[in-house]
Amino acid sequence: MCEPCCLSQLACCCGSAACSLCCGCCPKIKQSTSTRFMYTLFFMLVTVTCVIMMSPTVEKAMQEHIPFYTELCNKLNAGENCSTLVGYSAVYKVCFGMACFFFLFSVFTIRVQTSMGCRAAVHNGFWFFKFVALLACCAGGFFLPNQETFLEVWRYVGAAGGFLFIIIQLMLLVQFAHRWNQNWSSGVKYNKTWYAALALVTLVLFSMAVGALVFMIRFYTDPEACFLNKLFLGVNGGLCFVVSLLAISPCIQTFQPTSGLLQSAIISVYVMYLTFSALASKPAEMVERNGENVTVCVFPYNSGEQSESNIVTGIGTAIMFGCILYSCLISTTKRSSTALQVYRNDFPENERARCCFCCVDDTEDYDDEKTAGGQNVKYDEKEGTIYSYCYFHFVFFLGSLYVMMTVTNWFHYENAKIERLLEGSWSVFWIKMASCWVCLLLYTWTLLVPMFFPKRFQA
Repeated sequence: MCEPCCLSQLACCCGSAACSLCCGCCPKIKQSTSTRFMYTLFFMLVTVTCVIMMSPTVEKAMQEHIPFYTELCNKLNAGENCSTLVGYSAVYKVCFGMACFFFLFSVFTIRVQTSMGCRAAVHNGFWFFKFVALLACCAGGFFLPNQETFLEVWRYVGAAGGFLFIIIQLMLLVQFAHRWNQNWSSGVKYNKTWYAALALVTLVLFSMAVGALVFMIRFYTDPEACFLNKLFLGVNGGLCFVVSLLAISPCIQTFQPTSGLLQSAIISVYVMYLTFSALASKPAEMVERNGENVTVCVFPYNSGEQSESNIVTGIGTAIMFGCILYSCLISTTKRSSTALQVYRNDFPENERARCCFCCVDDTEDYDDEKTAGGQNVKYDEKEGTIYSYCYFHFVFFLGSLYVMMTVTNWFHYENAKIERLLEGSWSVFWIKMASCWVCLLLYTWTLLVPMFFPKRFQA
């Protein structure tokens, strides 16, 4: 069993065969899924490397536990204690290599329609050679001339790409809200219990949004300070209320009968999350009370210990990178790719309501290839691609830039540390607050646009 499995993995690494697990009892895997999983591993590997580069804790541990660490750094000409391999400049160079890797593949796979061509074979296979190419791209960033000019220019390129990635994330959220409501509403004609499911989930989501608003008013406002916090809590809460009323107004219902409170509840929860994240990222304010400077408008930890703060930072970082992966993978499916266009009611009339509607298969039955001693592979792209290869790589290109800017704390890069990723900075505050308004604007546009272009949205 070991020998056939090794041959299969060799064909995957050095040939065009799809990658699969060695365990034959594993469920079948599609070629399209296997390919995206492998690129995700590449992306996560570089992301973890960037996180390590920005962590003084990890750097200190390496100095203490790696034998001959200083001698090794001198031999590599990496500066004292490998100073050129850590910090924001190293992250910029590594992410430059990853971004170049995905951008080149995006150009290389333009207009690939099936998996039968040579370009598709390179996209779906030859993983060893692509891994070597990725390493070469990441290492090449350290040998670029005019390092200071490069870092300055690349910072603004990264900011532009990061902003575009945020917009794609918000478009996906709006499309997700519409799709959820559409799917569950389709089950109402067959089973009235879907009404109860819609009502229950809507009530829970609105309760979460209101609870989050009350929580932020309690901990992130102060009678003597935090004027911006009070202003934006009032503005964002009011805008969520307005779009909820707009979603069920008669003029919107005329052109979008499926529009309802579920979509606005999802948007409201996300806006409250972004608002909380923005307020938590805002630099702390201090007021003088009883002759002492007191920090206000921050969430008080129970113990105030550094370990507790590190746990919160770790959880927040994991959630953030989970959202990045979700955006990179989900945005490349054919259904989710329409999120870059104005939302249209293009779901099939006979769509079946499902509790986990995201797992609906986009494909029919395909030919299986038996992998001796390993997982069976379904080659599902012989007649046509399941997703756009070019767009897939372009989203990962933008994701690389977003990771670079996030890990280095956007424009506060000089003193950035991964342990302080969620600590306050004005640039992060305004980016997240602006994301709230863009999200609400996109959702409002999807509600209003059928009124302005009714012919385009007729079934």
